[in-house]
Amino acid sequence: MPAFWLIKSEPDVFSYADLTQAGREPWNGVRNYQARNFLRQMQEGDLCLFYHSNARPPGLAGMARVVRAAYPDDLQFDPASEYYDPRSDPENPRWSMVDVAPVLALPRLLPLDELRDLPAWQDSPLTRKGTRLSVFPVTGEQVREALAAVGVALPPAGGSSPA
Repeated sequence: MPAFWLIKSEPDVFSYADLTQAGREPWNGVRNYQARNFLRQMQEGDLCLFYHSNARPPGLAGMARVVRAAYPDDLQFDPASEYYDPRSDPENPRWSMVDVAPVLALPRLLPLDELRDLPAWQDSPLTRKGTRLSVFPVTGEQVREALAAVGVALPPAGGSSPA
């Protein structure tokens, strides 16, 4: 059974529509140790709720699947990248990334205000003030409840739905 995650991106930087157009994308540039540790726990086949942050309104836009488990984030070694980390050692990389692919575009954005009203989301890091992690685990109940709120069911394990 896959694990469930929430990944955040600002839609003006990289939106769910961008992921759908790309077909597959590395989830790189994460520079928070706790979020990095969550990335390192992700396995191929895990499902991710794709959240548009810093948007008006912020909310869930789609679902993605991890298609490659954690590996070294190449941006940490690129001096031209804003995510360059001169202290990261190629023999023991500090930062990781995963690859994700689109699974399901939600029929409508599920805004944060509506998520806050769902019982399974009451104590989520997403709905608590002050939590800014860009990657964190969510429960199957949270995923099912969020999808039900927009009228869709959880995609079958291992399969894919139209993006």
